[in-house]
Amino acid sequence: MEQATKNHFFLHGEPGLEREKANCHFCQLRSFATHAEYPVTIVNTEDDAVLDPGFRFTDASVLGRGVQPTKDEFRSGCACVDAEACQYKGCHCLQDMDDDSSYEGGDDADPYASQYRKKAYAYHSHGARAGHLRSKILTSRDPIYECHERCACSSGGAESLPCPNRVVERGRQVPLQVFRTRNRGWGVRSTVDLRKGQFVDRYMGEVITAGEANRRRAKSHIAQRKDVYLFALDKFSDPASLDDRLRGPPLEVDGEFLSGPTRFVNHSCDPNLRIFARVGDHADKHIHDLALFAIRDIPKGEELTFDYVDGVHDEDNDALDPEKHKDMTRCLCGSEHCRGYLW
Repeated sequence: MEQATKNHFFLHGEPGLEREKANCHFCQLRSFATHAEYPVTIVNTEDDAVLDPGFRFTDASVLGRGVQPTKDEFRSGCACVDAEACQYKGCHCLQDMDDDSSYEGGDDADPYASQYRKKAYAYHSHGARAGHLRSKILTSRDPIYECHERCACSSGGAESLPCPNRVVERGRQVPLQVFRTRNRGWGVRSTVDLRKGQFVDRYMGEVITAGEANRRRAKSHIAQRKDVYLFALDKFSDPASLDDRLRGPPLEVDGEFLSGPTRFVNHSCDPNLRIFARVGDHADKHIHDLALFAIRDIPKGEELTFDYVDGVHDEDNDALDPEKHKDMTRCLCGSEHCRGYLW
């Protein structure tokens, strides 16, 4: 770790060494558009381990062979002309959201929401909690629908207010640190305090077909280890769907060798983050984002974790069946509510 750090800071600012720079994790992180304001750093004060040289940082998922986005002629966005229109006037992007029959008040509540909102809106838009997930969404596993690059509403600029329904689209806005833990390999923490409902980052990687995911599992020496990095995009899977991309086996995101800093977020049975499916263009539900949000206030320096088997019903959770423990992976989270095993 020490030598890799020295090479980066003392050699990679000079001409040449292009191949070495391309493989340098520090250089990859410095290439992120948000690096200056929200850097990702790597530290190890525990041992001499370094990140896998075969791993590459990216700030966007890539589509693998056989994975196709929707053609441009089938894409669409909302026609809202200002920030408030996306909340109160039937925004096209919120067409799949439930009607909002409840209203969360409070000191920083939106004074117009109770009167005008027709659809449930994922985020607070006023006050200290602006941009944070509302409690109703945060305690659920409902998908998040956002405006996107094809929408008429503003993404923010000198002469317009940014649409408040573009939180994940705007990307990570917190500094993160990949660090070496004492007994669980690498982990991730924030160098600033995080608030309940705050967006942290997306889980990124190579988006691959179900067939390719199964091939990689079979090729892996330990299939269960491979499953740690594979996440199925199955939130909208439906055998009765009119969209054949949602009827069949879902696509999966493989972050083992190509991903962002959240690839190193460890599991906990008592986590402080949760993954939500985030949709931009409704035509691309089959390749929706996996967005991580804080589910409670998190002080800076506390390790960030999420539940790798969140959403699995008790009757389907092998960790609760003692007869299956001998073939399962032990959980090392150490929390008071630890289930003992992952899968």
